[in-house]
Amino acid sequence: MTPASSRRRDLAAIVASIAATVFGAGLGELAAAIVSPTASPFAVIGGGMIDLAPAWAKNLAIDLFGTGDKAALLVGIAVLLLIVAGVAGVLERRKAPWGRVVLVALGVIGAIVSMTRADAGTLSPLPSLVAGAAAALVTGLLVARLRRRSVQTPADDGVSRRSVLALSGVAVLAGVMATAGSFALSGGARAVSAIRAALRLPTPATTTTVPAAADLGIDGLASVITPASDFYRIDTALVVPQVDPSTWTLRVHGLVEQEVVLRWDDLVALPQQETVATLVCVSNEVGGSLIGTARWLGVPIRDILARAKPTAEADMVLSRSVDGFTASSPLEALTDDRDALFAIGMNGEPLPIEHGFPVRMVVPGLYGYVSATKWVSELEVTRFDRAEGYWTSRGWSERGPVKLQSRIDVPRSGAQVAAGDTVIAGVAWQTHVGVSGVEVQVDDGPWQKATLATAISADTWVQWSLPWNAESGSHVIRCRAVSATGETQTSDTAAPAPDGATGWDQRTVSVA
Repeated sequence: MTPASSRRRDLAAIVASIAATVFGAGLGELAAAIVSPTASPFAVIGGGMIDLAPAWAKNLAIDLFGTGDKAALLVGIAVLLLIVAGVAGVLERRKAPWGRVVLVALGVIGAIVSMTRADAGTLSPLPSLVAGAAAALVTGLLVARLRRRSVQTPADDGVSRRSVLALSGVAVLAGVMATAGSFALSGGARAVSAIRAALRLPTPATTTTVPAAADLGIDGLASVITPASDFYRIDTALVVPQVDPSTWTLRVHGLVEQEVVLRWDDLVALPQQETVATLVCVSNEVGGSLIGTARWLGVPIRDILARAKPTAEADMVLSRSVDGFTASSPLEALTDDRDALFAIGMNGEPLPIEHGFPVRMVVPGLYGYVSATKWVSELEVTRFDRAEGYWTSRGWSERGPVKLQSRIDVPRSGAQVAAGDTVIAGVAWQTHVGVSGVEVQVDDGPWQKATLATAISADTWVQWSLPWNAESGSHVIRCRAVSATGETQTSDTAAPAPDGATGWDQRTVSVA
């Protein structure tokens, strides 16, 4: 066999193994649709990678891709899988059966990882095993055609390679059809969506009024209430949990005098409180968009904890999601006078599924990683010296109070502004503390007091604005907030890890 012929066969083997892997992945997804969507090979491997990834890697993903970090991860997994498949193809042609061994090993690894997931079931390993076995089997069959000793002439060699490539195309098509079939069989997601659509929220016993003066009405300025469709989403769930309210339960246990178990009907029968609160992710950079404000409906967490009666030694509550995520919240933040809720509604509708339907936690004053557990199913009353949440075990700070911050929305960085009278505007926040003022600086000039909109409460952000007579040229604009306690936002720059970013937001604009 000539070197050129060997290279051509290697290339055909790579194509064959990749096609076989696509076929196997499709069958695995189809099996997962039947067994459990959370057992999807991609979801299992992706979830394992999220759990194992160091904090800096997660931060980098959020910085680069924002709320598209999960899609980016899935694409990355797919690319890596195809690379491994290509290597396996070459191995199979040159040193059979090692290529098949590699592909089977991938399936076994996926199966093992699937059993470590919080929602693992008896059949959870099956989709990964199906994917690995199918990929190995088809790879072996296709590559064997390239190794047949009967192929003696270049013409025969070409026929062999073309047949393998044609069969590879069939394998890819079958894999795509299997994946499409998996979506068609995902009845659980459709059922929960239908249940949510038909759900009617109870009437709140108490409501929150949004003053008309809370909105300055400036184009480009973040709206006072963030639409659910625009609300940021940062969590560890590659496959969004599908929780039927009729099967949902909340268990409160640990350092309590009385264990409490609530079902959906129990929760909605309780007096409902409506509150407006701003949530912010600890990964939010200075000037970032991982923040939003919504009108929440739910039951005060302190009322449920009062039933359980935490003991005197308790100082922390470890909340758990149905997918295994945990958050460690200071007990005092869940029992004081703030509007910490088991929320069932968002902006007048049932929670969107991706935002925690049917029940999530909302705790003003704390970053989401220590408070905003979605799809919540359990509260364990404990101590900080006995337990850690998902992110605190990965190096983030223990208690996560929201820091004083402000942001410039208008004009945008790099924007072209017409000379003359215009406006600088943005938002400021320190939830559960409140904001008393915002100051703006243009080109290292004096700090000027901005006009604040009427704040809904100390638990929400507040809009601000400053008239500006813009002169031609390039200008640097900065802002800083002053809290209700008199603290001035620090100029010291710090990255989000381990307890939230600090520094002044800054925009460079060009005035024509």
